[in-house]
Amino acid sequence: MYLRMAQRVLFETNKRLLWKLVWNFGVKGAISVAKHARRMKRGEVFPPFLYVSVINSCNLRCQGCWVDVASPRQTIDPPAFSRMVKECNREGNYFFGIVGGEPFMHPQLLDMLAAHPDCYFQIFTNGQFITPEVAERMRRMGNVTPLISVEGNEIVSDERRGRNGVFNKTMRGVHSCLDAGILTGVCTSLCQTNIDDLLQESWIDRLIEMGVLYTWFHVYRPMGPDPQHDMCLSPEQQLRIRKFVVEMRAKKPIGIVDAYFDGEGQALCPAATGITNHINPWGGIEPCPIVQFATDDIHDDSKTLREKFNSPYLKAFRELAADTTRGCIVLERPDLLGQLVDDHEAPDVTARGTAREELTAMQVRTSQFNPIEQIPEKSWPYRLAKRFFFHDFGVYDGKDHTKAAAPVLVDETGKAAQPKAERELVQLS
Repeated sequence: MYLRMAQRVLFETNKRLLWKLVWNFGVKGAISVAKHARRMKRGEVFPPFLYVSVINSCNLRCQGCWVDVASPRQTIDPPAFSRMVKECNREGNYFFGIVGGEPFMHPQLLDMLAAHPDCYFQIFTNGQFITPEVAERMRRMGNVTPLISVEGNEIVSDERRGRNGVFNKTMRGVHSCLDAGILTGVCTSLCQTNIDDLLQESWIDRLIEMGVLYTWFHVYRPMGPDPQHDMCLSPEQQLRIRKFVVEMRAKKPIGIVDAYFDGEGQALCPAATGITNHINPWGGIEPCPIVQFATDDIHDDSKTLREKFNSPYLKAFRELAADTTRGCIVLERPDLLGQLVDDHEAPDVTARGTAREELTAMQVRTSQFNPIEQIPEKSWPYRLAKRFFFHDFGVYDGKDHTKAAAPVLVDETGKAAQPKAERELVQLS
C-alpha cells in the first residue's frame, strides 16, 4: 500500500503543486507546530492552523446548517484578510482552511489567496462553482487544494443539500479539478442518511480510481437554529467510523484525514489543544466554527492577534474544554459552555442572534470521546506523524475524564440537572 501511495504522489501529481504542498504545508506546517508546542509550555497560544470563513452566503440549504447562509451577505475583504495572513506569517503560521458559507461565492477569493504564494490554503467547498477555468487558475496558483463535499448519492445529496441535481453538479467540480491536475480532496459529513452509502471500501476505491488524493469523514453535529437530531449518529456508529478510518489508512493508497484523534486512538478537541481557531465572516475569533461567540475580532487594531488568541475568554474555553472531556464540550456539556459564555459576556456573533438560546436548548449527546474503547493507528506513518505533529500537547495530562465528562440530564426547562454517575451509560446507550 505504501509503495502504491508513493507512486500516486510521484506520478499522478503535478510536481510544482507537490512541491508547494511539501514546502508550504509540510515543512512550514511542521515548524509551526513545533513553535506551538514551545509556546504551550510557556502557557501561550498561537494556532499553527487557522480556519477562516470568508463569507456567510451559500447557494445550498443543507439540513442542520449552523451558518447564516440566508442572511445578508457578509465577507472578509481582501485588505483585512491580507493583514491577518501576514500577521499569522510573522508568528510562523502558513496554513489556512478557507470555509464559509460557500467560499467560491466570495468575488475576490482567488485573488486573495494568490496574493500569498508562500502560504497554503485548503478550500472547503461544495464544488459547484469550480469550472474548468477556475480549476486552471488554481493550478497556476499552486498553493490551493480544494476539499469538495459529497454528501451522498444523487437522491440523498438532493435531500441533504436542499437543492436538485446537487450530486452531479458537485462531481463536475471534482472532475474539473482532477482534469486540471490539482491536488484534490473529497469530504463527507457522515449522518444517518449517508453513512451506509459512503462509509464503504467501494467509495474509497472509487475516489482512488478518479484520482482523488485524500478524503475526510466528518461527523454531523446538530447545531444552529434547526438542528436535525434524527440525523445524528449513535455512539456505535461513531466507533464504526473510527475503526473504518484506521483500517483504510493501513490498506488504501489515499490520504484519510481526521482531526479528533491522536496516534494512540485517544480523542482530542483541536480547539482545546490550541492547534486551531476559527475566524467568522465578521472577523470574530471563535474557538471553533460551532462555538459562535467571540470577544475579539481581527479588525481591532488595539491588540495583536497573539493577544487576541490569549484572551481571557479563549484561555478559559481551552481550560474548561480540557478539564471536562477529551471530546466535544459543545455536545457533551452545553450547560458548562453556556455558563462560560455568560461569565465572559461573550457576544453572540451570529446574524440571527439566537446562538445562546440554541445552546440552552441543545440535547446532550456523546462525541468522539469513547473511554471504553480507543482505536490506535495501524498505519505506522500516520502514527509517527501524529506523535510529532498532531496530539494533545499535554493539555489533558493528569486528568481523568471518564466521569468528569459525564453528560448532564436536562429538565423540561432546559436547565442542567446533576451529571449522570457513569459516562458508560451514555456511551453504550
